[in-house]
Amino acid sequence: MPELPEVETVRRGLQPVLEGARLTAPRQNRPDLRFPFPERFVERLEGASVLRLERRAKYLLFPLSTGETWITHLGMTGRFTLEGVAPGAFETAAPVMGKHEHMSLTADRDGVLTRLGYADARRFGFMGLIPTEAVEGHAWFAKLGPEPLGNAFSGAHLAEAFAGKAQNIKVSLLDQCIVAGLGNIYVCEALYRARISPLTAASEVSRPRLERLALEVRNVLHDAIAAGGSTLKDFANVEGGQGYFQHRFDVYGREHEPCRTAGCRGVVKRIVQGGRSTFFCPVCQKR
Repeated sequence: MPELPEVETVRRGLQPVLEGARLTAPRQNRPDLRFPFPERFVERLEGASVLRLERRAKYLLFPLSTGETWITHLGMTGRFTLEGVAPGAFETAAPVMGKHEHMSLTADRDGVLTRLGYADARRFGFMGLIPTEAVEGHAWFAKLGPEPLGNAFSGAHLAEAFAGKAQNIKVSLLDQCIVAGLGNIYVCEALYRARISPLTAASEVSRPRLERLALEVRNVLHDAIAAGGSTLKDFANVEGGQGYFQHRFDVYGREHEPCRTAGCRGVVKRIVQGGRSTFFCPVCQKR
């Protein structure tokens, strides 16, 4: 599933084309994705202008001039593509249209027309249209924790959230009520950078180590966004290309490979926690 950096990469790719654009000729090619499309979806998009592009956790939010916000979750294989935009460096071409494209529209920004398509081979993504004033209280968002790149996320927040928590810190960080948008890949990478064992009970991590962890969460997310995200199987950015942060993973997917910390003789180990693979160095990452 695309994680926060991948979704942010998509947002930034769409922004120059969609922000301030008028949506025309929307087309819906099937009745549903993971869930049914909103009622009268095409009719409600037609002629609306996109006020801005936002991201909350792993959701894309497009507030519209109609007073509604168009919301998209990419699921596992969902992607937006822009027609006519050449892939950049470190990217490989991907088709804009095909049998898995389920909706499309034209964005008119100052007379420049761009075709936007949404494809989703496995159809785990979904879309919604919600009154903008009701978004924060909607079931998708009401219980989300702070954004890891926002001011409300800190070591102090983690210390409060983890107080008395016997669950291991790896699984705890994946709890979207504690911090919104963090996924498996970047939790593994952040814990490695902070030198914290994923086996440690969340409540047992000291405040100074939590401060460092919060910093490393921010750092790894910024690094991944700058690299265009991580492409494992299905993620593609809006230009039809792929991110390349996966080539810089320190531990994720590197089972049995040597630790990259200078002077460390550890070997990356893989375990399963909460049904997800965890990669870590048992020498560098202390409990």
